[in-house]
Amino acid sequence: MTNGSKKVAVIGAGNVGATCAFVLAERKVGQVVLLDIYEGFAKGKALDMSQGGGVLNYDGRITGTKDYADIANSDVVVVTSGFPRQPGMTREDLIGKNADIVSQVGEGIKQHAPNSVVVMVTNPLDLMTYHMQRVTGFEHSRVVGQAGILDSARMTHFIAQSVGCSNEDVQAMVLGGHGDTMVPLPRYTTVNGIPVSQLLSDEEIEAICQRTASGGGEIVKLLEKGSAFYAPGSAAAIMAEAILEDRKRVLPCSTYLSGEYGMDDIYIGVPVVLGKDGVERVIELELAEKELESLQGSGSFYKEQLSEILGY
Repeated sequence: MTNGSKKVAVIGAGNVGATCAFVLAERKVGQVVLLDIYEGFAKGKALDMSQGGGVLNYDGRITGTKDYADIANSDVVVVTSGFPRQPGMTREDLIGKNADIVSQVGEGIKQHAPNSVVVMVTNPLDLMTYHMQRVTGFEHSRVVGQAGILDSARMTHFIAQSVGCSNEDVQAMVLGGHGDTMVPLPRYTTVNGIPVSQLLSDEEIEAICQRTASGGGEIVKLLEKGSAFYAPGSAAAIMAEAILEDRKRVLPCSTYLSGEYGMDDIYIGVPVVLGKDGVERVIELELAEKELESLQGSGSFYKEQLSEILGY
C-alpha cells in the first residue's frame, strides 16, 4: 500500500482531534478526514490545516465532514469525541455522558469503516475503549486506547527536567489505567540506557511518579477551561502512524487482556507491538510483587466501574 492510498479518519474536531489531524498531516501519512457533528467546525479546521501545507511542506489532503459515509475505506479511525474534563471533575465523572457518544460513533464506524483499526482517546479511556469494542464487535486487537504513551511522555518530561537533559534521551514506562490508578515503573525507566535510579534520588523519583499520575489534572486546573490536547493529540497520531505504516512500534497502550498479568476481560495499559493489524502482541513484563499488585488494583478499579456504570 503506497502512502497515497492510506486513509485515516479523526472523529471529533475539538482540540485533541484537530491536533491529531494536524500531526498526521505533517507526518505525510496519506489522506486525513476530520469528522464532527458541527460540519463547519470540521471543514474550517481542515481548510486551515490544508492551507498550512505549503508553509510546512506537506500534502494538505485534509477534508472536513459530518457525514460518516466520508470515512469509508479508512485504515485507521481515531476517536476523540466526547466531553472534556472540567476542573474538579474526574475522568470517571464523564462515563455516562461519553458512553452515549461512543455508542453513536461506534455504529458509524461499524457501518462505514468495518475493516479499520480504532484508536480511542475519549475519556475515561480504558472504559470507553472496552465500550467501543462491544459496540463495533471488532476483534479486540483492532480496538486500542491511547493511554500509556501520553502518561509515559509526561513522566519523560518531568524526568528530563529533573536530570537536566533532553526529553529525547528519556524512555519512561507507565502501565495501568489512564487515570489516578496508573502505575509508573521507574525500574523500566532509563536515560539513554542509564537507569533513572542512578541519576535521581528515590524521593525525586517518587515525586515524579505522583506528578505523572495527576499530570492531566494539573493541566485541567491551570487551563481552567478544558483539558490537555497537544500531547494527547500527538500521542494518538503516533499510534495511528504506527498502524498505518506497519511500524511494529513497542508502545504502552490500553489493550484487551485475556490472562496476561493475571487479568481477564478488561482493557488496561500495558506494552504492546502496534502494526497494521492493530495490537499484534501483548508484551508481558516481569513485575515485582508491588508493581503487579498496583497494576491489578488499577484493573479491578475499572472492572468495578464496567459492571456498576456500564452494566458489562
